[in-house]
Amino acid sequence: MKIIDKTRIATVSLLLAAAMSCAHAGTLVINSNASDTSVKAAFDAVVKGFSAENPDVDVKLNTFDNEGYKTSIRNFLSAEPPDVVTWYAGHRMAPFVNAGLFDDVSDIWAKNGLDQTLKSAAPAMTLNGKKWGIPYTYYAWGIYYRKDLFAKLGIQPPTTWKELLDACAKLKANGITPIAIGTKQTWTTASWFDYLDLRVNGYAFHMDLTSGKVPYTEKRVEAVFDRWDELTKPGYFLANHASYTWEEAVPALVKGEAAMYLMGTFAVAPMKQAGLDENKLGFMPFPAITPNLPRAEEAPIETVHIPAKAKNKVDARRFLTYMSRADVQAKFGAMTEELPVNRNAPPPTDPYLKAGAAMLSDAAGLSQFYDRDAQAEMAKAGMDGFQRYMLQPDSREAVLTRLEQVRQRVYK
Repeated sequence: MKIIDKTRIATVSLLLAAAMSCAHAGTLVINSNASDTSVKAAFDAVVKGFSAENPDVDVKLNTFDNEGYKTSIRNFLSAEPPDVVTWYAGHRMAPFVNAGLFDDVSDIWAKNGLDQTLKSAAPAMTLNGKKWGIPYTYYAWGIYYRKDLFAKLGIQPPTTWKELLDACAKLKANGITPIAIGTKQTWTTASWFDYLDLRVNGYAFHMDLTSGKVPYTEKRVEAVFDRWDELTKPGYFLANHASYTWEEAVPALVKGEAAMYLMGTFAVAPMKQAGLDENKLGFMPFPAITPNLPRAEEAPIETVHIPAKAKNKVDARRFLTYMSRADVQAKFGAMTEELPVNRNAPPPTDPYLKAGAAMLSDAAGLSQFYDRDAQAEMAKAGMDGFQRYMLQPDSREAVLTRLEQVRQRVYK
């Protein structure tokens, strides 16, 4: 009997050890919207690196089309949540926090000193005094311009609104379209609305507007369109811009038919591939409009979160901690031509990324972009309205009236 008891004890011990091993290993399910080629490759590399450092974790990565992901994320967070999801900061994060669908990860921030190393994005990750995810990359927006065309016409990169208008007038007088843009995808219009509002009214007002607290018929919004009129009415934007995607508008800059392009750093690669090198392509921040207004910038932040109903929160926290590291974020940024949020990451060597990083480091606030800061229905109506206005500047009052009707319905 004693021999049998020892055998049973040994068997039970082995089973418990195996069970504990399986529980420790577990499966970490990650849902990602990193579907663009370079971003997918970078995120795949992050997962591969995590797996190499954590061989006891079996990672299952599901990558979805970005647009489809936006419409399905709430469903899978509620029904069959994975352990980690990619998403966005600020106002796009808030609805899931308020609905109890994201886990509080303040412990990860406190344990790893992230309030300092991720300082620039910390406010965008904070709601109700708690942190709800990890920011791992962001990218700068600004005006890319043709150095050679500016030099030929004696134009210095504008730092004020008047200087920008003067540059546009001189370019147009010399047969060059001042500003390239493609609005077939209406989100490109939002970059102009956002920057004009940030420069006319400032960061706090812009955040109030995009969160539905300010009427679109308010005089300060009218002031934004007063400045926009000074670009649309003289015809400073690329003609027939609604016929072009943002990529299809790039050749106008490459051929010297247009001189400036307000875009994110993701546009640098196709510009370089088309033959624009450092001798021809420059970068400048969006010019100041209201004197002495603290300068805020557009810098969409990519984030990872733990669903509140995740099954494997232990390994999910290990993954978020991994993605907060400077070395991990630096490798991701190198593959995507974006910027690491972690301030301890080595500075980028690419001149455009370096300029963007310097600009963001001094920013008084970071806007996420209109279609992230505003509620989804409001964002669509806004960008459709901005496109209509850019095509028909005289429609601005009808556009703003329509947007105010949408705001009252969406934010009631």
